[in-house]
Amino acid sequence: MDDIDAMFSNLLGEIDHLSQSLTQADGDPGEDAASRENSFSIGFTDLNESLNELEDHDLDALMADLGPKIPQQESSSHEGISSRDNAQASTPPTSPKFTPTNFLTSPTAQPSSQVKKEEPQTKAEKIKLALQKLKEAKVRKLIIKVLMSDKSSKTLMVDERQTVREVLDTVFEKTHCDCSFDWSLCETNPELQIERSFEDHECLVELLSAWTRHSENKIYFVLRPQKYVMFTEPQLFYMWKKPKASLSGINSQAKELLIKESFGGSTQIVPDLEGTLYLKEDGKKVWKPRYFVLRASGIYYVPKGKTKSSTDLACFVRFEKVNIYTTSNYRQMYRAPTNFCFILKHPCIQMESPYIKFLCCDDEHTLSLWVTSIRIAKYGTVLYKNYQAAVKRASTLQGFQSPAHKDPMATPP
Repeated sequence: MDDIDAMFSNLLGEIDHLSQSLTQADGDPGEDAASRENSFSIGFTDLNESLNELEDHDLDALMADLGPKIPQQESSSHEGISSRDNAQASTPPTSPKFTPTNFLTSPTAQPSSQVKKEEPQTKAEKIKLALQKLKEAKVRKLIIKVLMSDKSSKTLMVDERQTVREVLDTVFEKTHCDCSFDWSLCETNPELQIERSFEDHECLVELLSAWTRHSENKIYFVLRPQKYVMFTEPQLFYMWKKPKASLSGINSQAKELLIKESFGGSTQIVPDLEGTLYLKEDGKKVWKPRYFVLRASGIYYVPKGKTKSSTDLACFVRFEKVNIYTTSNYRQMYRAPTNFCFILKHPCIQMESPYIKFLCCDDEHTLSLWVTSIRIAKYGTVLYKNYQAAVKRASTLQGFQSPAHKDPMATPP
């Protein structure tokens, strides 16, 4: 009965918390309108500022992309009009629309002297029209600020169809960097002092939509050597029980075979990782050791008085709805045993919550083992496809492919 009472009390607490959140969401109309406008930009105080930060050619591309798509009519015989769009029959001639062809559309052909240009001439005019068109667009677009390691930033326009890989390619074009597959887009959350590298297959707009209205989160373009280390050094994760000295001597052929066995078969193989980690108790700055075991579906632990056999294991967390994040300064913030911590949480949780799982490792090597192995278990062969695409893209842009970046699954010529 005590357990039932406790569960009922927790349920009431969650309902109360949800009702308070809904009440706070019903603010004044002016604030809601501002919120909707700010939802078009990330990293700026408002949408107008983000549009001002766009380079001229990016703003022009945005304008063209947002313009209405109207079927083309055959070329006019009048001089000065080589091609024009024919307006749909339902469009009255008194309702002109801006189109990428820069001509006023009408249901009937007119002499060039009667055609008026509707193209905005100044950047301010373009921004004004872009604000209107963004709100009317069927495909959601965001203006984002990406911070660089040298403290500079790049302003990009992305839409909901673009993957992180495609956005990275855009950044490569703007920065002229070396295009290494180690480059990543990372999110940081100062509220929780965490960060996560976005996976190349993920859709960036969807990821950023999980951020709260007044979020201080940021996006960074940084080198992350750990991004695809499971393919450049697979023995570190699939042979982790062996001495480190012996692992460093593994040749390239053995690595290729290991990758084929783990990712090339009908069933993906997850590293058989297990060991003691420190678990933070809910609502307390107390960490207790528990024995955890990694499986393809999630992380399991050994209950007190039980063995490590599969029948005795209890589920700690499943991977379907959570992402993994590394942390900073948790020894001071949460009195963790070390600063080598990671958390597992739903992407929509942006502040402290009882639904966040906090774990702490003894050293940096153990942290890398768990974080990378969890990514392998969660994403599986999708990670390998990401790696193949990144290697191919880097090879194309750089004009060569080093032996260290060779695709071990590729068929030799």
